[in-house]
Amino acid sequence: MLSSSSLYAAIDLGSNSFHMLVVREVSGTIQTVARIKRKVRLAAGLDHSTYQLSDDAMNRGWQCLRLFSEQLQDIPPQQIRVVATATLRIAANAGAFLEKAQQILGCAVNVISGEEEARLIYHGVAHTTGGSDKRLVVDIGGGSTELVTGSGSLTTSLFSLSMGCVTWLERYFSDRRLGQNNFEQAEQAARAMLRPVADILRQQGWETCVGASGTVQALQEIMVAQGMDERITLSKLQQLKQRAIQCDKLEELEIEGLTLERALVFPSGLSILIAIFEELQIDGMTLAGGALREGLVYGMLHLPVDRDVRLRTLSSVQRRFNIDVTQAERVRQLALSFMQQVSERWKLDERCRLLLESACLAHEIGLSVDFRQAPQHAAYLIRHLDLPGFTPAQKNLLATLLQNQSGNIDLAQLGQQNAIPLRLAERLCRLLRLAIIFASRRHDDTLPAVRLLADDDALHLTLPAGWLEAHPLRKELLDQESHYQSYVHWPLTIA
Repeated sequence: MLSSSSLYAAIDLGSNSFHMLVVREVSGTIQTVARIKRKVRLAAGLDHSTYQLSDDAMNRGWQCLRLFSEQLQDIPPQQIRVVATATLRIAANAGAFLEKAQQILGCAVNVISGEEEARLIYHGVAHTTGGSDKRLVVDIGGGSTELVTGSGSLTTSLFSLSMGCVTWLERYFSDRRLGQNNFEQAEQAARAMLRPVADILRQQGWETCVGASGTVQALQEIMVAQGMDERITLSKLQQLKQRAIQCDKLEELEIEGLTLERALVFPSGLSILIAIFEELQIDGMTLAGGALREGLVYGMLHLPVDRDVRLRTLSSVQRRFNIDVTQAERVRQLALSFMQQVSERWKLDERCRLLLESACLAHEIGLSVDFRQAPQHAAYLIRHLDLPGFTPAQKNLLATLLQNQSGNIDLAQLGQQNAIPLRLAERLCRLLRLAIIFASRRHDDTLPAVRLLADDDALHLTLPAGWLEAHPLRKELLDQESHYQSYVHWPLTIA
């Protein structure tokens, strides 16, 4: 039974939106219980001559907090953290807003500095995002933009700049026009803000860049809807900018995958992101798994930052669904040995290795539902589970691999994923299927020394003399597999 004492809540009073996250700890990670977001647009109600928040803006904020307060009533106060960011840092009448906010919530509201906000965002990313742990984190908020470099759990530089998608909307798109001139002014102003910190950030360096903001989330949704891969690049940003310019007016902005809720502040956020890419010379960016609110929650739980978030996630999944860990490891070792033999010819890189390992470690999750249609159950679970460390596109690829781990192969489905090129996804699928067949006895001492030779799309298996005759069931499975792969024009020969 879920007790209130096991719940933790984090609330972020941002310049554009107010967010609440309620979680509980499960096996060293967090399980989301409730997530509520409301567009309050606090920054839009700030008079930039007097720095006074309008009555309407404050009322919108208080109304939102009354919704949040009901969810908080049964959570111990020491397990709640509420922070306010950019707009409430500078509003002259922030005290009046905060006093009533604390009465509504029944707990303290802390106005945090830009540097503390940046630190918490980085902490949330480090706990929830896979890939290299030497990273640059970018978060474009409503009133400020945070830029952080770090390695593992430690930050190496922290910056909070006074530009955001709401303030840039009011400043450079106030005429509601989406002209070339609007974008140029917004981008140049953002680049001017970035120049004093750009050299320091570049000197710290990074191996991966992740975005933790609503703008990056919107970009991810656009790319998925349009069938693009999930990596954000400057060329993709420029293409979207040209599409916005063609729409001419903010009220007429229509881009496939862009929600009406996000459309208002999307051009201003896009202009800031383009400036960041250009000024910091960023090659590519992916979406972070968490940010400020996750940083607050993990800070309350005092959980260490894992070097490999994905491994922690998969271990939690294995425990939760009673996966046979020994068998999963057996399949993983086989698949990796197969991959090593063909990786040069098939151009399988480190990214492919990580995805193949993940599929192996979770491939029997469908058995927790039912043996019949276990691959379909596996795909459904992976698609709908919260998997910290995996991007939405990576989750989709894993689900697709698990659905095609045996039986007929659905090429169209493999083509619908956008985490890696189709040819690589097909090759991972072939290696996974073969590893599962060879490990089907669930015994190490029955595994043969298999030699694989790849020749473009053809795959040749060579087995020890007499092994097939001594193992008739697996011989039958391999013969069937040869037919399944031939149906989709994947030549497979076994000798």
